[in-house]
Amino acid sequence: MLTLSDPDVLEHCCERINRLNVNARPHWGRMTAHQMVCHLSDALRVAAGLKTAAPKIRTFSRIVIKWCALHTPLPWPHGVRTLPEVEPGRGGTSPLSWDQDRAELCRLLRGFVELRSFAIHPMWGEMSQREWLIWGYRHVDHHLRQFGV
Repeated sequence: MLTLSDPDVLEHCCERINRLNVNARPHWGRMTAHQMVCHLSDALRVAAGLKTAAPKIRTFSRIVIKWCALHTPLPWPHGVRTLPEVEPGRGGTSPLSWDQDRAELCRLLRGFVELRSFAIHPMWGEMSQREWLIWGYRHVDHHLRQFGV
C-alpha cells in the first residue's frame, strides 16, 4: 500500500500537485481544482489537529469503510459528500492565490509525514500513524485523479 512515509511517493504527490492546471475540469464532483487544493490542505490541518471538524463517527464507517479505504487497493468512491469544515465556501478555506495555495499544500504534506500524534479522524475515529500516512496518500491521490493528474 502506498504511503506518504515513502519519500518518493511524497515527492511524486507534490510533482502532481504542481502539474495541476487551475482550469482543469473535474471528472466528478463540484469542486474546482483550486477549491480541491484548499480542501486537501484543510483535511491535513484537521488530521494534524490545527483545524477542528465535528465528529460523525458511526460504527460501519469506523470499521468497514475505514478498513476498505486504507487496506485494500479499491478506488475511493466518487461523489461522497465532504465535511463542511473542509469544504471551500462552507467552513473550509477559500481559494486565494493558486501558486501560494499549491505551495502550502506541499508544505503541509511534507510536515504531515513528520507528525507523531494526530487528531481523531472525524469519520473513522482513532488511527495509527501508519494509517494516517496511508490516508494522506489515498486522499491526495483520489482528488488528483479527480482532475486527471
